[in-house]
Amino acid sequence: MESNRQRKVAQIIQEDFAELFRKQAADSKQNFLVTVSDVKVTADLGIAKIYLSIFPQDFRKSIMKEIEENKAQYRNFIGQKMAKQVRVIPQLNFYLDTSLDDVEKLERELRGEGDNPVL
Repeated sequence: MESNRQRKVAQIIQEDFAELFRKQAADSKQNFLVTVSDVKVTADLGIAKIYLSIFPQDFRKSIMKEIEENKAQYRNFIGQKMAKQVRVIPQLNFYLDTSLDDVEKLERELRGEGDNPVL
């Protein structure tokens, strides 16, 4: 069960990264969208798991690779934003959130457009 403190820290991280990724996408020459779908923070506030949805799917690998390479800079960014609110800046772990893809695939299957035969 999450504490209020965990939820507040997760919300701050989610809002700040959503704004950062929005600006980066706007400045990029490519058309893509990175959304922060969820943030989970451990009880000791030492680790933040950040779940990202990236559209279109073609850019997922390259964007995730770039994010992993710049993880230290992202931690520095969030450290500047949260410096007055927490003692320790959490380690950042980024994960690709494919839940929307799973929903889309399931809907296709239910309409009979997938690999499963219609009975």
